[in-house]
Amino acid sequence: MSPERLLDPNRLGNHVDRLYRAAWAMCGSREQAEDLVQETFVRVLGRRRVLRNEDDLGYLLRTLRNTYLNQRRSALRRPRTEPLSAELGGGGPPTSEIVEAREVYAAIAALPADCRDAIVAVDVLGLSYREAARALRTREGTITSRLYRARQQVAHRLRSEDDAERLKGERSTRAPARELLQTGAGDSLAG
Repeated sequence: MSPERLLDPNRLGNHVDRLYRAAWAMCGSREQAEDLVQETFVRVLGRRRVLRNEDDLGYLLRTLRNTYLNQRRSALRRPRTEPLSAELGGGGPPTSEIVEAREVYAAIAALPADCRDAIVAVDVLGLSYREAARALRTREGTITSRLYRARQQVAHRLRSEDDAERLKGERSTRAPARELLQTGAGDSLAG
């Protein structure tokens, strides 16, 4: 029998940054990621949660993913609206690190769902392969193969973007995608 415990609402704040990065990778948009994390916490805090032999982060990742999928299903039934231009937001020009982080998160968001979930769990949240497998309810070997494919697809997309920039005569120096994800380069965008 698995040990059961209640999810401690006071500890949820410890996971906001990691969940935000995971949500950004899923959505491809900072604003949608903020909304997704907020909606996830609303759902989790709406009632007492009993965890069975899991850590908080694995449970929160699964809840975040389910909330994201529910929002996507709902969005498909509504008319689509276009976001306002980024130029209206004011502020100074984005730094190269922020631009690169946006490119990485956009590349992750474009992945097929199973690959996206694996790369979000391991590279964005920093879960071990075993923890990711448990959170996504699959086998560790499946996580390994999905992660390999996801990393290949992200690298290919980023290389393609670099090649397109070079053809335009621009030179790009990109930090490794994994480094951007785990250092939280996109965290400065949240505030």
